[in-house]
Amino acid sequence: MKICIVSDSHDRGPMLATAIAEAKTRGAACVLHCGDLIGTNTLLASLKLGLPIHVIHGNNLGDPVSISRLACQSDGLLQYYGNDANLELHGRKIFMTHYPHIAKAFASAGDHDLVCCGHSHEPLLSTEATVKGGTTLLVNPGTVAGLGAPAATWVFGDLDTMQFEVESLER
Repeated sequence: MKICIVSDSHDRGPMLATAIAEAKTRGAACVLHCGDLIGTNTLLASLKLGLPIHVIHGNNLGDPVSISRLACQSDGLLQYYGNDANLELHGRKIFMTHYPHIAKAFASAGDHDLVCCGHSHEPLLSTEATVKGGTTLLVNPGTVAGLGAPAATWVFGDLDTMQFEVESLER
């Protein structure tokens, strides 16, 4: 199962939709958004693409009531979790948080195959050693909005092979 991982869209709906559309053309089956979405208008074009989107809110909370309402009206396309999310997709245990320090702690615990975060606006793909003697993949897609970063970035990944790549958008 291929996935699109994004974060820190900060109300830049067209850039978010562009990343998701690119991921969809490459076979992505769903989207993980690691926070700082801000508002519902950011999601409207992306939801029209038809991929399920899993969202947490991050530190720029925006309008959580409106996002919750949109999720309820989305026929299951939008899943809004609040502060963090514990998911199982395609047999993989996934944890989503906005904050890198929390992500590193969860990755180190060894209870998940994949831990995703945002916040720093800096992309990162890292294999973390766990206290259980294994490894967990830690992914930060950077910022799909490109704010305060050299590039607007997102991550395309494959849950079968656990191969992930940082992708850039034209601004």
